[in-house]
Amino acid sequence: MKKKLFVVLLSMALGLSACEVMPADSPIQIGGGSSDFLVPPKQEIPISEPIDDPIMGEELTEEESTEEEEETEEESETPELEPGGEKKPITERVVKDGKIQSYLTGEWKDEKIAKRRNIAVMMPNNFKAGYEEDSPKLHQYGISKASIIYEAPVEGRITRLMAIFEDYDKLDKIGPVRSSRDYYIYQALSFDSIYVNWGLARPWVEELINSDKVDNISASVAGIYNGYDDAFFRDTDAIKGGATEFTGYLKVDKISDAMAARGYSSAYRESFEQAFLFADDLRATYDDLPDATLIWPGGKENNEGGYGNYGEDNVCFKYSHKKHKYYRFQYGEPMIDNMNQEQVAVTNVIFKISHGEERLPDDPNYDYLAFEIHGTGDCLIFTNGKVIKGTWEKAEDDSTDHYYDESGNEIILNQGKTWLCTIWKEFEEYITYEAPKEGDDDYFEIEESTEQAVG
Repeated sequence: MKKKLFVVLLSMALGLSACEVMPADSPIQIGGGSSDFLVPPKQEIPISEPIDDPIMGEELTEEESTEEEEETEEESETPELEPGGEKKPITERVVKDGKIQSYLTGEWKDEKIAKRRNIAVMMPNNFKAGYEEDSPKLHQYGISKASIIYEAPVEGRITRLMAIFEDYDKLDKIGPVRSSRDYYIYQALSFDSIYVNWGLARPWVEELINSDKVDNISASVAGIYNGYDDAFFRDTDAIKGGATEFTGYLKVDKISDAMAARGYSSAYRESFEQAFLFADDLRATYDDLPDATLIWPGGKENNEGGYGNYGEDNVCFKYSHKKHKYYRFQYGEPMIDNMNQEQVAVTNVIFKISHGEERLPDDPNYDYLAFEIHGTGDCLIFTNGKVIKGTWEKAEDDSTDHYYDESGNEIILNQGKTWLCTIWKEFEEYITYEAPKEGDDDYFEIEESTEQAVG
């Protein structure tokens, strides 16, 4: 009781406004510079609870599901693209046999699917689905079918994921679904996504997520004014023995109902720009640029930047020359989708280097972060086993990110899925990538390598 009273009094004393939480000279813009209203938290995080994942909204309703999982058909392999497309980007959408090239991947997809707004689902990325020694390992369900995966550090210096799906009709569920942070929302606005979450960090999310800016499908928790619980359910069998907060899933067949009930348009806004600039039906090879086939966003030693909690077992992407894909490893093992037991792999990896801060650095109970999502900064693009150095720009809340090389040309990605990492600028020195020795054909065969640290 004394602690709660202290938190309330402290909140009143500080006023808890965005401009007061941040230092006056902070370059981070809260809400793209458009909002300065903050609601003090109504629920305290007990010190006895893990700090890595506090949910600032108490759940009001729970729904148990007895629906059986339906089998999903496997997507066909991405067709092999001939090399030579680095100067030939997609410039217009041509309809061929009812298909157009996706705004999110550049791949040919059914026109109705490609033109339908995507959904951005918040997902956890903890090592375990709980906080005890015997807690089971966490696995995401359906994440291998996401077109874009956005990752950023959160409390406790772990990362959380936002998986963006456009072709989701064959999925039965997606999850676990977790709570919101504002910098994820601003990145979702870049893709004109329908934002999906279960819980929120109320002081920094409540006003934003309930505003007209954000089309969201949210579970009913404190701080959400218009939840849609029919789209969510609890699945205690998906990860047996997992903590309650890792049992919430999105019902895919309820997405359209939720959108209709909330009056959300299913079509992209007129001002929407495609997520990235993709090569046409030729592969961008970048023959003159350095090789980078093993990539560590947080390096290979311990650090506090969100990607470096596990030393040699830190997050790593390993490139396959045969598949032209980067395979994801974390916690010392492959990242596996619990839906199909497939390792998660993408065609492109982006490091968006952004200034970050602790929002309340002197309060051990509230370890929330802020990142400079708007403006400009440095970036590294990995595609076709190469690395491209450049800069990123994001002008407004709902404008897309643009990525430019050192000559000022917009970087062209290869068709396929993209993993977008927010790299905390203050820890960019840990970024490490390696080039294979000559003659290596695939990352599984790499033994000797040339290491290069960035920063």
